[in-house]
Amino acid sequence: MKALALLSGGFDSPVAIYLMKNKLETDALHFSLEPFTNDIPEKKSIELCKKLGIKNLYVINHSREHEEIVNKCDHRYYYVISRRLMYKVAEELAKKLNCDYLLDGCNIGQVSSQTLSNLSVITQAINIPVLRPLLCYDKDQIIKLARKIGTYELSKGPEMCNILGPKHPHTRSRLEIIEKEESKININKLLEDSLKNIILKNVIKT
Repeated sequence: MKALALLSGGFDSPVAIYLMKNKLETDALHFSLEPFTNDIPEKKSIELCKKLGIKNLYVINHSREHEEIVNKCDHRYYYVISRRLMYKVAEELAKKLNCDYLLDGCNIGQVSSQTLSNLSVITQAINIPVLRPLLCYDKDQIIKLARKIGTYELSKGPEMCNILGPKHPHTRSRLEIIEKEESKININKLLEDSLKNIILKNVIKT
């Protein structure tokens, strides 16, 4: 069995990968937001893959896609719409790599995209199963695990993935509203363009 892990460079996703790495063959996917961020998240993702023994890291510069969402959609739904697009991209790449699952570091929260309502709407964008081994972990538990497995120092730092997000995101999205917002952008074109921009980083040479 094989999974494609969404790797941001923060604390959560490396811990999720660690918990599943002995059960699944794993490749990783990182979405870069340069030039809105610097290249540190990508560099962190490369080092985290080395630490976790992941050979293949796929990188997509997704800044233009995220900018279009910011400019054309209700900003309160930014996290949900952008994550739905990222999951669609990940699903298509997973098909090409013969992956059975996506793997992410989501845990239930009260804000951003990780409320139960928002996670439900996000997951409905795709058909491939999503593994979320940290779903019921709290942040303290995740940080403790990150220290234990040696990813804490690599992961620490500001959360770059939130740089384009709203101060007050909607926490209880409904699918029909999100689909109406998505009609303001050409999702299929953004998906197609994203898949053309995938770069493979052979992190561990064989």
